[in-house]
Amino acid sequence: MMYAREKEITKAILKESFDMWNDIVEIDVAIVGAGPSGLTCARYLAKEGFKVVVFERHLAFGGGTWGGGMGFPYIVVEEEAKNLLEECGVKLKKHGKYYVADSVEVPAKLAVAAIDAGAKILTGIVVEDLIVRENKVNGVVINSYAIEKAGLHIDPLAIESKVVVDATGHDATVVNTLVRKNKNVDLKVLGESSMWAEKGENQLLENTKEVYPNLFVCGMAANAVFGGYRMGAIFGGMYISGKLCAEKIIKKLKNE
Repeated sequence: MMYAREKEITKAILKESFDMWNDIVEIDVAIVGAGPSGLTCARYLAKEGFKVVVFERHLAFGGGTWGGGMGFPYIVVEEEAKNLLEECGVKLKKHGKYYVADSVEVPAKLAVAAIDAGAKILTGIVVEDLIVRENKVNGVVINSYAIEKAGLHIDPLAIESKVVVDATGHDATVVNTLVRKNKNVDLKVLGESSMWAEKGENQLLENTKEVYPNLFVCGMAANAVFGGYRMGAIFGGMYISGKLCAEKIIKKLKNE
């Protein structure tokens, strides 16, 4: 017969949760957004031994991948990006010069690969602000998404990190928050331009960079900051952007 005591279930959850939060109060990299670029960036950083936490406001990771193109459950990637998905066990089908992947399989396997590499993914957590000291980003200010949605005035907590990554997609919420709350920051968020898939994909790589000391952008957040074009349901540039962002962060942290 199964034997379950409610208090023991609760104690187990609370013990593991408090241990986890105590362990991540200080980390190497805080990635905001568990979409395609954020998950890819997390995987490559964690593989190099860095302590990485991905903060996602929704209860599901994957960003806009799940719905594929207009609800049809497939996405497209280019030849240059297919190995990034194959490394995670994603099955691809060739269509002309492109490859098609299942829009549910992709985020699931990207997340598992990031977790297996050592990254932590936290859902239901909002990054509402940044820690900024001496004109450098030093971490993230977090709250519960449920608290935000309820409109409650409840103070947040903070996580210190050496680097923060804005992987929040079209809204570039982290960079927008930095610019809005710090008038001395000489950075303007231009917002993304209309669709031009090929140009937008290439711009992602140009725009993936450190935009303020210790703050990087990748994926659609990078194009949103610098006015790049949107791409629609072709995702290769976002995976490559995530990897490129990780490589730039690794170089920065290893040189410090």
